[in-house]
Amino acid sequence: MRLLPRYIARELVMPFIFALGIIVFILFINFFLRAVDRFLGKGLDLFTILEYLFLNLAWIVALAVPMAVLIATLMAFGRLSEDNEINALRASGISFLTILRPALLFGTAICLLLIFFNTKILPEMNFHARLLAGDIRKMRPGLDIEPGHFIDNIPNYSMIIRGKKGNLMEDVRIFSKDSKEVQTSIYSKTGELSTLDDAIILTLYDGEIHELDLNNFSNYRRINFEKHIITIPADDLMLNRRDTANRSDREMTLDLMQEKKIKYAKRIMRVEERLHRTIMKVTGSDIFPENFADTQKMLNMYKENVKQDTSLTSAQLKLKERRIRSLERQAKNEFRLLESYIRSWNKYAVEIHKKFSLPVACILFVLVGAPLGTLSQKGGFTAAITLGFGFFLIYYIFLIGGEEMADRNIVSPIVGMWTPNVLLAILGGYLTLYSVRERAPINFKLPWTKSASENESE
Repeated sequence: MRLLPRYIARELVMPFIFALGIIVFILFINFFLRAVDRFLGKGLDLFTILEYLFLNLAWIVALAVPMAVLIATLMAFGRLSEDNEINALRASGISFLTILRPALLFGTAICLLLIFFNTKILPEMNFHARLLAGDIRKMRPGLDIEPGHFIDNIPNYSMIIRGKKGNLMEDVRIFSKDSKEVQTSIYSKTGELSTLDDAIILTLYDGEIHELDLNNFSNYRRINFEKHIITIPADDLMLNRRDTANRSDREMTLDLMQEKKIKYAKRIMRVEERLHRTIMKVTGSDIFPENFADTQKMLNMYKENVKQDTSLTSAQLKLKERRIRSLERQAKNEFRLLESYIRSWNKYAVEIHKKFSLPVACILFVLVGAPLGTLSQKGGFTAAITLGFGFFLIYYIFLIGGEEMADRNIVSPIVGMWTPNVLLAILGGYLTLYSVRERAPINFKLPWTKSASENESE
């Protein structure tokens, strides 16, 4: 029996490596074509470009691994079924669950490796990729100039242009900044921007310079020019590496995200306690409403009771109404703050669950892929990638939809991130159950699937 697990594992490993390489290559080429304009013309050395591409491989691998597991399982079991090896094993008294066990162990091993990758390696690579992308974007600002948009990353100046033809800028307007004595405005019909290692060269044609003394507005100068060159020292044109403690949720480890969750949970508790104390002080009620609408209903009822209280003097009635209005404004602000804190808490909770739900899908894809491969009786890459891409696309749509709803507080993070896995587990269990019973749950026949009679005739 030791020979069978090794044989099944060997059938899975090579298709997995092949499928992973193909998927990573496709996703990487797509990313490369979209990102190539970020570093072309920036004067970057080859090592920096390769580092930028390598750092962005992290999220590509994290996305490609589950799909590669599904395709590898479809290919392996499809080939075994196509060559009647599964039928031969069953005829020898080996159940489908025994055949499936090595594949599940393979999926579990990939799952554990992906969990480690998602929680330890992926956040760091995402963090450094974002920092490097920001540093690259700040280099050589001439390439980032878009007509109609203010350019504020040129030292000591702000600039806007109306049009651009190749490297020639049209209707250039430049304004000095950070000057407390003289305000300088420059207008030119055309202009060009070039960069040296430590300076920006602005060459302007056919324009005028306006200088205004901010201490004496009557001191104003206007200078016409045919050609005007501005040299701006800029030591930061060379790539400067930054380091910052500010990280997004996708750049945090589990420990950092847990700390964020605890921080926001404490903030939520403080706001709720503060609002609860104010409600008790004003209305005497110990009931804490779930939202602002319930608070308004409660305050409206309390306001009607106050108006009907004949024991109150006019001054006391006005005081209570003023307190109710103040409480209503406070409750509106507090519930907005609560919603913001809950959304932030959910964001980190969603990311934590996502780091585990996607790796666990590797095991579930084995449960789905093995029966489907057996039923399809086709072990080719084309058939596997067709089925695999279809199932993974549906799964990923559910995953992204659940993440979006969880981020918007529509569903809890657990429901949002684990519902696709639950659906996948139900489908996998359904297909596996009927494969164990050697009876298809549906009339499953793909265009390339041969019937039993066709196999016998051949």
